Order: sequence, then C-alpha cells, then structure tokens
Amino acid sequence: MPPLQDSTTRRLHRIALERQRDGRVPGLFAGVARGGSLVWGEGVGRADLEGERAPSADDQFLIASNTKTFIAVMVMQLRDEGRLSLDDLLGDHVPEVSHPLTIRQCLAHVSGMAREPLGDVWETLENPSGKELRRDFDDVERVLRPHDHWHYSNVVYAMLGQLIEELDARSWEESLVTRLLSPLGMTRTSNGFDGGPHATGYFVPPYDDVPREEPVMELKALAPCGGLASTANDLARWSAFVADPGDLLSADTLEEMCQPQALLSTESWNAAMGLGFFLIRTGTGATGRTWVGHTGGMPGHITGVFTHRESGTGGIALMNASAPPPPDAFAIDLAEHVVEHDAVEPEPWRPGTEIPSEFRGVLGRWFSEGQPFVFWVEQGELKARIDKPTAAKLTPSRFVKVADDVYRDVAGRERGELLRITRGPDGSVTKLNWATYLFTREPLAFGENLRP
Repeated sequence: MPPLQDSTTRRLHRIALERQRDGRVPGLFAGVARGGSLVWGEGVGRADLEGERAPSADDQFLIASNTKTFIAVMVMQLRDEGRLSLDDLLGDHVPEVSHPLTIRQCLAHVSGMAREPLGDVWETLENPSGKELRRDFDDVERVLRPHDHWHYSNVVYAMLGQLIEELDARSWEESLVTRLLSPLGMTRTSNGFDGGPHATGYFVPPYDDVPREEPVMELKALAPCGGLASTANDLARWSAFVADPGDLLSADTLEEMCQPQALLSTESWNAAMGLGFFLIRTGTGATGRTWVGHTGGMPGHITGVFTHRESGTGGIALMNASAPPPPDAFAIDLAEHVVEHDAVEPEPWRPGTEIPSEFRGVLGRWFSEGQPFVFWVEQGELKARIDKPTAAKLTPSRFVKVADDVYRDVAGRERGELLRITRGPDGSVTKLNWATYLFTREPLAFGENLRP
C-alpha cells in the first residue's frame, strides 16, 4: 500500500491532537487502515499516567461494544452453515428463553427488550454468570414493541453469546478464536486484557484536571456484548475483513449485514442499524459515503472502528477516558480525510475478451415507463442502469443466468428480480421484461404495445 502524502499525515496529526486536547483525553491512539494494516497511526498523550509513554498500535484498549460485531458475524456464519434462520426465535436454540424474539430482531436491536440484565449492574459493577443470565432472562422486561423503535440492548447480545455456545458446543471465546481471530491473525484480541501492553483507563472530572483511574469490570456472561480488548494493529485486520470478508464469510452475507434494518434516529436520518453494524452516512446523495462499524464504551475506554467498504479504508479511534469526544465521528473524520484527499488509485481499465452471443441483441438503450435505460457487457457480464447522469455513481444492476433468456438481477436497482428476453422467429430480441415491466427500443405509453 503506497504511503500517504505528507499533507495528509499532517492533517491526521492535527485531528488527533485536537481531539486529545479538546476532549482532555489522557491518551489516545488514532489510526487509518487499508489492506489489513495501518497506513497511518499515532499515539497522543500517555498510555498510563505513571509513565511517559504514548499509546502505541500494540497497546490493548477495551473495545467494549465493538465486540458485538464479532458476535454478529459468528451468528451469520452459523446461519450460512444452515444451523439457524434469522427468523428463528431465540428460544428455539436457547431453551431458557420464552420471550418471542427473533434472531434478526436481536442482531438489529429492534427486539424491544430492555437494555441491561436484572439488577443495577452499572452501579454495583456486578454482572451475572451464564447460569444466572439464562435463569433470569425471561424476567427482563420487554419495554417496547418489536420493530417499533431502535432500542439498544446489551442483555440481548449477551444471549446471542449463549446462542453461539449452544450451537457450537463450546465457549463463545473458543468459537471466536477458531472462527475469526486465528484466521485473521488477530493475536492481541482477547476477552479482557491479555497481560501484554495496554492502556490504563481514566475518568477526567469536569471541574478539575486530575484523572481518576477507572476499575476494570468483570463482565462474566455479559462479555459477548462488550468484553473484548484489542489493539489498533488487530483492528486494522478487522477493518479489512469488514471491507472484504474473503472466505470466512460470504460477501453477500456481509452485504446483508450492512443493509439498514432501523434508523438510529428519526430526526437526523444519517445513521442506521444493520445486522450487528452501525451504518453512518456522510455527505449527500450519490456522492455520500456509508461507514460500517461500531463504537464501544467501558469505564476509562471509549473506542470506535468504522470502515468505508468500497475503498477499503478504516478509521480507528482508541481513547483511555470515560467521557471523551464521540468515537464514531473521530474515527470517520480520520478515514474520510484519507478517502477524500489521498484516495487509492483505481485499477486500470481492462478490455474484455468476448461478448456472449445471447447478449448481442440486448445491448444499448431501452425504454420503460418512458425512462431510458442502458444495457452493456463488462467482462462478459450483462449490466444495466437508468441512462441519466445522476445515476452514473449508482451501483449498476448485474445479471446472472437462470435459464435460456432468463436472468436474475443480483445487484442494484431491482436486486432479486428476473429479466426475461423475448425473441422473434429470427432470434432477434423484440422486448425485455424486467421485474415484469416492459422494456422496448422506443418509448411507449402504458398499453401502447397492445393497441392494434
């Protein structure tokens, strides 16, 4: 990966320094990742106030609720293995559960369940064991109707950890190591600190500047919702997975996880929940960008990891303070500056080698509902989109053969719908039907083709 320009690194340094100063953060590590490694990273302040060392890319921070993205991916792996359906009830697999919650609702925080387990766990700092969590889960209140509002629930993700343990017949940590951490080479990601270099967490009071060291909680059965510690170097690998999961998860499944399930706020409309991932939109229209990731907060540790999947660029913000600047905006600001000012050069255009004969009569301009569309072949695949300048940046439709002259749209405008090609006696293409809508070479009114 080519190095960033000096002007880019200077701006990233300023962003990190401003966040550390304005937020009165004892220490932070900020990074931008591409291709599984950091292309820029810098520690500002101190990892531990008893020393002078700045946080490094090898220091563990508690990444807290970023853990949920790992849990969600493992649930989707189980789905792809045919061991569950997203519309199964959680109780179909975890016998102690009677609440009628679907796994999809749990992943997207639309189950309506209360945020936390029984007891004032954030006052007592005492969390339930797995046995206690299962025993008491039915007594946790369902505070909203399902899908009525997005409502964050730690206790539900703790139960997804129990789901993984049920289906994999081992601890969720063992599943995590086997399914994700080892294959990705994430050697410094663990349930709690692993005993190596790490940042100490602090609370900085609002009316003085003397930080207090925060306790490290024992999450017990709540660990699947927020127990992991990790480093910037490991999270760079995780960002690369989110951009391109390789053979660990179907690309279609990762894309499914990045489809909005519910708005986080009906007032701003710029952030949504997917299946385990926050989706934050910057910019407007076709020129905007979607950032996929999560934030995390534990006493003394606030973190954010967000990835622009199209460019494979990730922003990482790790801070050792309880109330620092928002980690999502911090991480995205870092990575957005790189995408905007130091973009990865696109691959050179490659000529195709053949035009499949069945597409020859399909290529060019067609009309439907009075609107122009263009069909073309690229690397042997048939593609299409509406033929307007405003559509140039939109994902084109892409067609996969189902049968002779029948194709499935697998991307873009009418994903999932069929395209049918009709030919005359001489084999020439006379019309198309896409999602049943008529496409003709000349613009026609509805029904005009039926008139004598």
